Amino acid sequence: MSFFEEQCPEMDRYLENNASQEPEHLKRLRRETYHKTTQPHMLSGYQQGRLLTIISKMMSPRNVLEIGTFTGYATLCLAEGLVPDGKITTLDVNDELAYIPGKYFEESPHSAKINFIIQDALDYLEQTDEFFDLVFIDADKENYVSYWNLIKPRLRSGSVVLLDNVLWYGKVLADGPVDEATRQIIELNDLVARDSDFENLILPLRDGINLIRKK
Repeated sequence: MSFFEEQCPEMDRYLENNASQEPEHLKRLRRETYHKTTQPHMLSGYQQGRLLTIISKMMSPRNVLEIGTFTGYATLCLAEGLVPDGKITTLDVNDELAYIPGKYFEESPHSAKINFIIQDALDYLEQTDEFFDLVFIDADKENYVSYWNLIKPRLRSGSVVLLDNVLWYGKVLADGPVDEATRQIIELNDLVARDSDFENLILPLRDGINLIRKK
């Protein structure tokens, strides 16, 4: 849940009521996430999910990378826009929760396009030689700068990166010492804004999404 959602739940409900409906399997996944996990706020959720779907459908990507699967909600949203022979690789290290996304991936119409891997994302990025059209990063904030530095060489002109939680509950405005996660996010936002190879805009949706395009 974002700071905005906490401060103005009525507006949040209005935004959801005036957005496209999510598919039925995502409704079920959202309910199960709230019933069976201890941190359901980590779910991308309705509004962000529709944004991911629209961006993916606009781009029609062939190769998508997601860092941070959780229960697979964002994965399924991103998969909606893949070209017929496209794929999405989604990475996570939590094998205890893997049964939830695994179940919904198998049930979805995009199951053949989803490559679900339990592996540290830093190790994966250091080993892969793939290039990605669309990347969504929503994982441990302490490694955000490392993820960014490793993903940049794996992008082509026109590739898009979405970085979640870049407002970090307003902590990016902190005046004084900050924790490591906040420091990483502040540094990342600054690195992206100053990189002449990219253009970006931070969207104040939920906890902030940095929308980045390689020139």
